[in-house]
Amino acid sequence: MIWFTADFHLSHRNIIKYCNRPFRDVEDMDNIIIKNMISKIKSGDTLYFLGDLTFKVDLARKFFESFKNVKIYFLIGNHDSTKVIKLAEEYCESVSHLKNIQINNQSITLCHYAMRVWNKSHFNSWQLYGHSHGTLTPIGKQYDVGIDTNKFYPISFDELVDVMEQKQNNFNYIPPEKRNRLN
Repeated sequence: MIWFTADFHLSHRNIIKYCNRPFRDVEDMDNIIIKNMISKIKSGDTLYFLGDLTFKVDLARKFFESFKNVKIYFLIGNHDSTKVIKLAEEYCESVSHLKNIQINNQSITLCHYAMRVWNKSHFNSWQLYGHSHGTLTPIGKQYDVGIDTNKFYPISFDELVDVMEQKQNNFNYIPPEKRNRLN
């Protein structure tokens, strides 16, 4: 199965207050987030992590070790320290700021940050992001995969298909019948 998530902020005490997270303390938050991940993601799955894991190397190592049988693609967030990024390079399939992927013929642009336009947006490609903790209204085929938006769980590609079917076309979408005119 293919999963997406972002914005754990493990050990970040103030994130509980800033995002009104329903946890007693960071230990409670960290444990529940990891427990929720383990309940969904299985050996052999693929995970796209869209940034802001933690500042702390020991917690990052524990996370990566917990999912060492999962293919992880790590997109860098603004709260990922240089040391955590270096560690991600050891454990993950790739580490980048931006990634364009295709799953079941669906083009998807991944970035920690939301974008106004993205690769193939005029063909209704998707853009998945984090960073905003559910406070930014998506446009068209965009979705915030961060845990604050998804009840502190990762979201699967199959779930995203259902979500995107309900969304409006991207504002710059060009229907197939009008595409020939572009040549």
